[in-house]
Amino acid sequence: MAQALATTIIDAPVETVWAILRDFNGLPVWNPGVSESAIEDGRAADSVGCIRAFTLADGTFVRERLLELDDSRYRMAYNFETPAFPVENYIAILEVIPVTNGDKSFVRWSATFDEAQGDKGTYVALISDAVFASGLKALGAHVAEHGVQPDDAQRWQGLRPAKVFTSSVIRAPVAAVWEKMRDFAGMKHWHEDIPQMEMIDDVRPDTVSGVRDFIFGDGQLHEQLTMLSDRDHAFRYRILKSPMPWMNYHAGARLYPLTDSGHTFAVWTADWVAAPQDDLALIPNVHENVFQKAFDTLDRQLGQG
Repeated sequence: MAQALATTIIDAPVETVWAILRDFNGLPVWNPGVSESAIEDGRAADSVGCIRAFTLADGTFVRERLLELDDSRYRMAYNFETPAFPVENYIAILEVIPVTNGDKSFVRWSATFDEAQGDKGTYVALISDAVFASGLKALGAHVAEHGVQPDDAQRWQGLRPAKVFTSSVIRAPVAAVWEKMRDFAGMKHWHEDIPQMEMIDDVRPDTVSGVRDFIFGDGQLHEQLTMLSDRDHAFRYRILKSPMPWMNYHAGARLYPLTDSGHTFAVWTADWVAAPQDDLALIPNVHENVFQKAFDTLDRQLGQG
């Protein structure tokens, strides 16, 4: 399948951005490419299964069905009922992820679809640039002028994806950041508090099930690689040995390309079981002194300004 994609960072909290985006009938409010829109059959704009019928600025009539709306993870999915382009099996996803380093928002607009053989590549570029990228640029301008924080805003609706959620922009391409981060024994090169790190039994650092051995602070840790994906630029791992008062520690990171700047949006999360009084120190320590410090070091090493 073909895939269209555009991403950006908007200088506003995720609650502000999502309050605008979640309105499935709100395209004319922030997107100048849409002149008018209506929800068919008198349904609410947040009623999953509803259809929005709208007209593009060039007069094209389009109908799209809401397939998914998630207020706890700031995500919607929809398809074409009356296509804007001659493509098939079109599914689009619009999602917002908080940037914790600065309280901004990462917005990702993507779609998968099938093109006719003679059109290969035509609609990938068109949808990525003329629809998604231009739409996100207009969204950023609208948020800057009209965006407000909802009075009842609640991050994650109380359902955090993990105890620690750290996200930051690294001013370098995904390929360059991933080359550093995918080396499971390479953190000694991009975290100042980890001077040494080696793979046990000299296994390759891209071996899923491989274990790295290192010193952090006054303690020795063993961490096992449980997932590595070059497709998604992501990895996960678990702790086998640690002096910290936690159990079942599992963590992971994922990188996303920023298509408008060529930079990288990075997310690192961790979960574990521990006593509530221990978490008061563990959670901020992992967030600030492990994950954010690693992102800051990568930004300094690779950052392009």
